[in-house]
Amino acid sequence: MKLDLLPLLTCPACVSSLEVRSDTSEGAEIIEGALICQGCNSSFPITRGIPRFLIKQMSAGQKATAEAFGYEWTHYSELTDADRREFLDWIRPLEPADFEGRVVLDAGCGKGRHIFLAAKFKARTVVGVDLSNAVEAAYRNTRELPNVHVIQADIYHLPFAQPFDLAYSIGVLHHLPDPKAGFLALAKHVKPGGRISAWVYGKEGNLWIEKLVDPVRKNITSRLPRAMTRCLSFFPAVALYAGLKLLYRPAKRMGWLKRLLPYSDYLCSISEYSFAENFWNVFDQLVAPTAFYHSREEVVDWFKAAEATEVSISPHHSNSWRGTGLIGG
Repeated sequence: MKLDLLPLLTCPACVSSLEVRSDTSEGAEIIEGALICQGCNSSFPITRGIPRFLIKQMSAGQKATAEAFGYEWTHYSELTDADRREFLDWIRPLEPADFEGRVVLDAGCGKGRHIFLAAKFKARTVVGVDLSNAVEAAYRNTRELPNVHVIQADIYHLPFAQPFDLAYSIGVLHHLPDPKAGFLALAKHVKPGGRISAWVYGKEGNLWIEKLVDPVRKNITSRLPRAMTRCLSFFPAVALYAGLKLLYRPAKRMGWLKRLLPYSDYLCSISEYSFAENFWNVFDQLVAPTAFYHSREEVVDWFKAAEATEVSISPHHSNSWRGTGLIGG
């Protein structure tokens, strides 16, 4: 933990300030220690350089989801060339300039690919939060960046007041037990006039996933040992990869073919991915214990409930929604 994170933190239980205790450090970074609340005397450990704000009231579903994605991101922790293009596509109309000089929160940072980019976009401070042990990968991938911090915490119980100019959540809210509550929990940590951005699965365009893939995920693959689901993912990943290279990659240059192929907006967009990237996309779809698919009206309602202004909500590849707005603006 870098010490300049401390002013951003508060006790998630009583919102009092925290005092840091260092047991082991490397230079200016605390590797082992604790954060002690000055109000209720709660203690939160710092282990392997990461502050841990885990709570005991997690549901079985939350634990299972954290374990699933922790497995994924600790086994596939590499950052790739596709990350920048994907990230900017998910947060559009935001651009790199929207990060410059800002204090930024990534809710559900996974292996740290987006906090790495936010730092490269010249954000003043970037904080990545994840409930799972994916924080280990995120910490390794960003430790050398002086403006990046990683903490382990639950989006419903974040240890902050309102320090953030920009908060975003990419592909996370739809895996929460209550996605709207997660969005509102994130919004309350954004400064008045600050911005919130989110990308979630859409109900529109995903009927075949809801009817065919979802029942398999809910009843079979999300309940299997992770290693077994990983093995089973290989077979659809091979079929997907073949289809992408033989049909959807050519279709990107041939409009008539793209119009004939199903699910073409999304599949053409991932047709240049490596086999590893597509394999882990398949695993991602099969391993999550919880996944919701949201209509545009639902996403609009989230921003309305957060009293956001200047809201922009747009479709992404005809099967998901991206939205952004100003809080208290």
